[in-house]
Amino acid sequence: MPLSIANMLMEVLRLALGLAVASFHRPVADFMLERERSLVITLRQRGLPVPAAPTQETARTLYFCIGIFMAAWEVARIWLMHRGLL
Repeated sequence: MPLSIANMLMEVLRLALGLAVASFHRPVADFMLERERSLVITLRQRGLPVPAAPTQETARTLYFCIGIFMAAWEVARIWLMHRGLL
């Protein structure tokens, strides 16, 4: 894929998305954890045995790691595109 402004803009936006997820991992994790807990309660009321939702700290750590991984992946892609290897 040739290096162009449009391609580079997309890669920088993906990098910004990864950094945003890492920066706002607490509110995102808390929101998703609230939804997951309500889903677990609903499924258990209907008789389906499901595992418990993760702890708040586990969810926050998970979303932080996802954001950092996304950002690191995009930095690697940008570097490879700059070097002409991608």
